Amino acid sequence: MPIIRGSERYNCQVLCFNRKIVMIRPKMWLANDGNYRELRWFTTWKQKDQLVEFQLPPEISEALSQNLVPFGYGYIQFLDTAVAAEICEELFTPNPPHTELALNGVEVFLNASGSHHQLRKLDLRLRAFISATYTRGGVYMYSNHQGCDGARLYYDGCSCVVVNGEVVAQGSQFSLKDVEVVVAQVDLDAVASLRGSISSFQEQASCKTKVSSVTVPYNICKPFNLKMLLSSPQKIMYHSPEEEIAFGPGCWLWDYLRRSGASGFLLPLSGGADSSCVAAIVGCMCQLVVKEIANGDEQVKADAMRIGNYTDGKFPTDSKEFAKRIFYTVYMGSENSSEATKTRAKVLADEIGSWHLDVCIDGVVSSLLSLFQTVTGKRPRYKVDGGSNVENLGLQNIQARIRMVLAFMLASLLPWVHNKKGFYLVLGSSNVDEALRGYLTKYDCSASDINPIGSISKQDLRTFLRWAANHLGYSSLAEIEAAPPTAELEPIRSNYSQLDEVDMGMTYEELSVYGRLRKIFRCGPVSMFKNLCYKWGATLTPSEVADKVKHFFKYYSINRHKMTVLTPSYHAESYSPEDNRFDLRQFLYNARWPYQFRKMDELVQEMNGDRVAFKETGEDGGTAAGGGGMGVVAAASGNPKAGF
Repeated sequence: MPIIRGSERYNCQVLCFNRKIVMIRPKMWLANDGNYRELRWFTTWKQKDQLVEFQLPPEISEALSQNLVPFGYGYIQFLDTAVAAEICEELFTPNPPHTELALNGVEVFLNASGSHHQLRKLDLRLRAFISATYTRGGVYMYSNHQGCDGARLYYDGCSCVVVNGEVVAQGSQFSLKDVEVVVAQVDLDAVASLRGSISSFQEQASCKTKVSSVTVPYNICKPFNLKMLLSSPQKIMYHSPEEEIAFGPGCWLWDYLRRSGASGFLLPLSGGADSSCVAAIVGCMCQLVVKEIANGDEQVKADAMRIGNYTDGKFPTDSKEFAKRIFYTVYMGSENSSEATKTRAKVLADEIGSWHLDVCIDGVVSSLLSLFQTVTGKRPRYKVDGGSNVENLGLQNIQARIRMVLAFMLASLLPWVHNKKGFYLVLGSSNVDEALRGYLTKYDCSASDINPIGSISKQDLRTFLRWAANHLGYSSLAEIEAAPPTAELEPIRSNYSQLDEVDMGMTYEELSVYGRLRKIFRCGPVSMFKNLCYKWGATLTPSEVADKVKHFFKYYSINRHKMTVLTPSYHAESYSPEDNRFDLRQFLYNARWPYQFRKMDELVQEMNGDRVAFKETGEDGGTAAGGGGMGVVAAASGNPKAGF
């Protein structure tokens, strides 16, 4: 909880025992990167060498009959063991507190955390707990939030207990429950035994830095009793990435729906891969709700009855029936849409159970074009009909933006049409790769209330579609996944069919590579070019790599402004370009990148010259690796002359 001491505000863990506050432990290292900005609100506790007295507020003091409590960094010394707090981010610092605390005799560590879900991230977190207790012994009790944080993050639970590097209890990662308790019975003698067997631990403990403590004259351990069963090490439960995409955004959507006061969701369903993924996730959410109600969760039941407008004591027992009450899907076709996507959208809607509408937008498009012609005296044409690139893009944008306006109109008025209370939340369906490239119309159907897949890559989404076709019962998703991605915004001709990857000038696989290098590895154009020369050098020349990098950065910089109005999206990927909270960058770039592109051209010339010289001499000149400070590092054994 936040606590003000003097003029400073601290993020604290309050440790209570038998209705008394034993100690207040302020956080010493704050999360201040990625999705977190704790330094906006709190300051770090810097007085590590002492505990100070803290005067409790009057109402707290009166309720507990307690005036002063210890405040600061330290641990609690019971008669039979020592317990200490390590708060969230502190576990992941280069020199975490549990190292020093273990040397001071602390056997039980309590970590109250707010750690968000990210695809394939759980293993990294669990390895931190396991490592913390494997080499120095101890019991690590990790408690994490679970649910929507009120914005783009989903805290993914998985509270657990780890003993000497082995997980003995693990909670669920995705759940609709408001509270989940994880319990384990452990033998602290095992901790003492492990520590006594490690000579280096004993030596370092003998010259440790003293940490302050609070004494509590109480035994918290129970004596040996055969009726008590110790918790055994268990296999760690990991979800596949496809399950993470289904359950994480599904639980996040349910939290968002029940807190927002909305009556359901509306999704523009195009019959393509992305919007079909969103529809499948909503379907999964409905399945989770019905399953949790069947398991006896009264809170989920009450929320579902309120949102679904159930009366006379009735409640959801079938996910398709529940979806019919809370989920609208709308296919907004035009003269450029195919019968195949229209059919796929209808079949998927039937499988999920949504209330499906089929709307033709040609009349609205024609009216706008007639208005434009009246005002300007000109009527734009598509490129395949002889129009320019400007005309072609303008005609595509008109269709996309009409769909956005129509979606919000339907979301606000359809509940009224069906005599329902409230409003519907409009769901978006653009993915992280399209956002990175800017391959979306500003204020089109990507402009919605929330987007459950906005931070997920196209490759992961296609894998999810194949999984969902088998595991969620929506078999039509297999056909949708197999179809080539297309926006269907241009006329279909016998010799021309619009395809996303052709429009973008790059594949979705390449986009994922660019995204990871840009964000995770912090590459600009030149360093990205160098990295990709190594990665793609076997199949592409340096000149071809340079052209690809230039093409990406040109369109990335031209379209970066679109990130300022990007729909709030579920955070699931470490290279998300979302600039509200995660990827804080400028949105006005020099799209020509004159210095960087010139430097790349110089490097290409150098490498082409090196290749010519190599062919002429048949030697490599003794160079181990290219420029940029890169080299070869070798670890060898046996030959004393071997080295770096």
